[in-house]
Amino acid sequence: MPAGEEFARLAEPFRPELLVHCYRIVGSIHDAEDLVQETYLRAWRSYDSFEGRSSLRFWLYRIATSACLTALEHRSRRLLPSGLGPASDDPDRPLSLGEPGTAWVQPLPAPQSDPMTADPAAIVASRGSVRLALIAALQHLPAKQRAVLILRDVVAWRAAEVADLLDTTPAAVNSALQRARAHLERIAPVEEALAEPDEPGHRALLDQYMLAFENADIDALLRLLRDDVALEMPPNATWFAGRSAVGRFIATKVFAGPGMARMVRTEANGQSAVATYFAHDGIHRAHAVQVLTLTRTGISRIISFNDPDLFAPFGLPVSLAPARVPTSS
Repeated sequence: MPAGEEFARLAEPFRPELLVHCYRIVGSIHDAEDLVQETYLRAWRSYDSFEGRSSLRFWLYRIATSACLTALEHRSRRLLPSGLGPASDDPDRPLSLGEPGTAWVQPLPAPQSDPMTADPAAIVASRGSVRLALIAALQHLPAKQRAVLILRDVVAWRAAEVADLLDTTPAAVNSALQRARAHLERIAPVEEALAEPDEPGHRALLDQYMLAFENADIDALLRLLRDDVALEMPPNATWFAGRSAVGRFIATKVFAGPGMARMVRTEANGQSAVATYFAHDGIHRAHAVQVLTLTRTGISRIISFNDPDLFAPFGLPVSLAPARVPTSS
């Protein structure tokens, strides 16, 4: 078998996990896809020199991590609106966009896996390592600290292996790991235990949210939100905190009447999410991917990524066919 065909056969199964690895480091699904492509191109070009002293998976992770760190040398860190400043206290004021050049964290589509063969414990652990709050917090770390923490605490490399990749010492790696952990403890929000997407109560809460949104029923929506709920809407820098402010903004600036919005269930970052379509000229067109933090006491966070370009990575259509109206027989 030619070397190129052998490489493709052996390396392709690792593509989904490498995509998630790159996403954890760079915080962008679009950048992660590009970096995985670059990883495979680099690996294919040098496959003849791969001596097999480590596993192919380990070798690919080395190449992918190096590609990510090189890319981050020339890119600003990605943020969420809550990382830029305090919440707005006036839902009636116009929204402000981020400064030119602001890069936003993006959501991660659910990985394609076989739920019949996946280990439930591994699924839960994987969800925890890509929660949106964690990904956003990771972006505040210096790039090498970020890579060290992910390689040590998520990928479970030994300190000596990380040191070899970063051309440093195991002692320096362990020091960077401790600094990264301490920094995350200071900036990462302490979240209540989240309801898992497959819990019946979780599914019911999501169904009620979608129905309230599609019916533009603000009273029904408010009953689902926690007192401390937050709403973020990148690329808008403005964000809101508290049920009163969030409800007022949605009621006056988002809801335009029953049937004007349609929602499609999806998943992002191991959390429930919905794709939102708004009606324009009689057609419901892609508007946002909303990533929801659903807890057993209600919805605590809504991050609405108002970017139709995100629909393609999620495998979502950019418009919806008109809803079928039942006819009497």
